[in-house]
Amino acid sequence: MASSPFLAAKSLFHSLKRFFKKPWEITGPCSDPEYRSALPSALEYRRFCPATPPAQPSIPTADPAHVFHIQYYSRDPRRNRPQPRRTVLRKPDVEKMMAEKTFGPADFPRVYLTDRVVEDDNARGGGY
Repeated sequence: MASSPFLAAKSLFHSLKRFFKKPWEITGPCSDPEYRSALPSALEYRRFCPATPPAQPSIPTADPAHVFHIQYYSRDPRRNRPQPRRTVLRKPDVEKMMAEKTFGPADFPRVYLTDRVVEDDNARGGGY
């Protein structure tokens, strides 16, 4: 007989629980009956230790010459460029380049403004 009042209280509590909801369950996405929380429970979070997986991974191995693949990048002309050339300069090479005379001041074009600018004092505003 002791369990009878307990069961009655439990059923009363469950019937009242249907009517009284948490504030965020009244409106919004949580109020939908199909809503499922995105947060995993404690038992679903990490089912096994990363160091001991339940099954061994199967790594496919095949001869690369026999594997058929349709790869876009190998046919893309923008990506199919020759490798850039890299030159390693050593100290004697740098000294030789610095000793060479590659150009002088006469190789540059002359400056077009060679005369002195004369301001017109009669202009409105003093020429400015």
